[in-house]
Amino acid sequence: MVITLLGLFAVRSLPVSRYPQITPPAVQVNAFYPGASAADVASAVASPIEQQLSSLNGLLYYKSSNTSDGSMSLSIYFDISRNQDLAAVDVQNAVGVATPQLPAAVRQTGVTITKANSDILALVAITSDDPRYDASYLSNYAKIYVENEIKRIKGVGDSRVFGNLDFAMLLSMNPERMAQLGITVEDVQQAVSAQNATKPGGRLGREPSPIGTQLTLPVTTTGRLTQPSEFADIIVRARPDGSLVRIKDIAVVTLGSRGYDARARVNGKPTANILVFGRPGANNLEVKNAIVARMQELAPSFPAGVRYEIPFDTTPFITESIKEVVKTLFEAMVLVTLVVFLFLKSWRATLIPVLAVPVSIIGTFLGLQALGFTINTLTLFGLVLAIGIVVDDAIVVIENVERIMEQDKVSVRVATNRAMKQVGSALVAIVLVLCAVFIPVAFVGGITGAMYKQFAATIVISVVISGIVALTLTPALCATLLRHKSHDEEGRFFRAFDRLFGRVTRKYVAGATGVIDRPRTWLAAFVVILVLIGVLYKNVPGGFLPNEDKGYFAVSIQLPDAASLQRTSEVVTQVNKLVRDEPSVRGTVALEGFAILTGSNLTNTATMFVTLKPWEERTAKDQTLDAILGRVNRKLSGLKEAVVFGFNLPEIPGLGITSGLELNLQQRSGDDVQAFSREVQGFVADAKKIPSLQNVATSFRSEVPQLFVTVDEAAAQSRGVGTA
Repeated sequence: MVITLLGLFAVRSLPVSRYPQITPPAVQVNAFYPGASAADVASAVASPIEQQLSSLNGLLYYKSSNTSDGSMSLSIYFDISRNQDLAAVDVQNAVGVATPQLPAAVRQTGVTITKANSDILALVAITSDDPRYDASYLSNYAKIYVENEIKRIKGVGDSRVFGNLDFAMLLSMNPERMAQLGITVEDVQQAVSAQNATKPGGRLGREPSPIGTQLTLPVTTTGRLTQPSEFADIIVRARPDGSLVRIKDIAVVTLGSRGYDARARVNGKPTANILVFGRPGANNLEVKNAIVARMQELAPSFPAGVRYEIPFDTTPFITESIKEVVKTLFEAMVLVTLVVFLFLKSWRATLIPVLAVPVSIIGTFLGLQALGFTINTLTLFGLVLAIGIVVDDAIVVIENVERIMEQDKVSVRVATNRAMKQVGSALVAIVLVLCAVFIPVAFVGGITGAMYKQFAATIVISVVISGIVALTLTPALCATLLRHKSHDEEGRFFRAFDRLFGRVTRKYVAGATGVIDRPRTWLAAFVVILVLIGVLYKNVPGGFLPNEDKGYFAVSIQLPDAASLQRTSEVVTQVNKLVRDEPSVRGTVALEGFAILTGSNLTNTATMFVTLKPWEERTAKDQTLDAILGRVNRKLSGLKEAVVFGFNLPEIPGLGITSGLELNLQQRSGDDVQAFSREVQGFVADAKKIPSLQNVATSFRSEVPQLFVTVDEAAAQSRGVGTA
């Protein structure tokens, strides 16, 4: 009873996930070098930081992505045994050592270090049909009033509004007017910095003060500006004659956004999207429900016409996976009960293992909680397998008690006592043998070991509890429930079953005797079977995990290098129409300016998440994810403006970008980027010729169009023009 109650309490608190947490801990370092090219970012920003990473404890590898907009994204991966918090501290210390070597512009904008979490739990969209609320307004509303509310939810690792649409004053300069007045952009920057600042005014009448002072008053000043008209009145230049040049004389000031290189859409409509990431070890199902509950609390305070929706959610597949395994668990329990009843021929005897098995299964959850494991498909599969194992212990006791009762003609209590003396040591041996089989699996290293550690531990825990139950509860149930019975009480069905089973047994014995009489023949047959197994093993496709229909997939969109976001947006509109023409598609979420394959922000890229209709509405063979992806990719291949293809997301978030194969090429000799680019393109071309590979592409770009400016330093200096 104690084991069962504690197990039930543990079930309520155990995290629920699809697979165990086996993703290597990762730390993300981001920096921005305004105006720099990808090569400049790689040499001036990424390289100094990377040089400090080699000595980090538990470091597996790192990779950086440097783009032509001046952004650097450095991902650092550690051994699975490392604590992510401690790894982040080590990375922060390494970046601190490298910071003095970074350009001043990078130090000014800052280098951010975050614990990477690629497990996107859900996407919350703030949307409106009211034309008064554009994407910039919705994005800022989401950032101010919603983003932090979601971050505070227990189990949420991070949440952030996609894009950089924070409110900012946009100064559209008039170059001709500035040239006439001899004003530079640097002059405007200095004027804005000086006049848009908080200036403490101090206090009037503070001590020491003249005798008779009656009041002490704080002095406030205008402080930071908030309206376009206030920025327009900023004085850029004041002449001795009293004439002034204000910003409004050389520019148009409007309320705009900090950045315009990324935006989001849901089903083709502009929205503010909040990406929500789960915390490792959290119960994703509970977190998702908490997000929905919090959004329902916030919704009444939204401006009229503004609403929220969750267009992308990864938890339904987790729920469906767990539900199917739980269904299998109950089916196994029912089948075991029927088989036990068929052979024991008594509901009284059958009731004993039926009561004993749940104690072992439920008690296993207590062990999972103590070890810090989760309820996932592998632990549940372990329980399914354990049902057939743990029931054997109870059957051994029951069969022996009934045998002694029938042969020795003694009471149930006496038979139970004798039976336990006979089989007690055998039960302990059974438990030890099974533990010896599965315990070594828990010590396998690497990702595979981490994957199956919980599976093995589940079986070991259930077997140990089963042994305890067989030595304690089962004898008590036998003494209470079993009774003497005659052969006539078995019934016609069981007598017919015994006759049929007897014939099968006799045929089996005869067949086994024939095998023993012809050892060479059957040994040769055994060798042939082994050879066939080897042939099948080599020819059957292998993989870490099978691709599954998760109810969603992603689409990568890449235009020619340096394409504007406007062109990308036009292609996204076409892709959205082609994808939504598929009957099985329920909705789409497009992130324009984001490349999922590299994790970088580029104006010539976009990523689309496509959600499919529920599985019960997609029962036909042509409605599976693979079939849908095939049709969608055939449609997308007709687009000439961009390279567009859909793909299944990885089975375990964090292990790669797609569900397929990811390869990394590294240049080990020289630094000729163009030569390396030719090698990469040749490798991709050769890979495309392999029939078993599809959607082969590379994220490496070395020939992004750019303007090269050569400055005549002598002429610039002679005319007083700075080049810094």
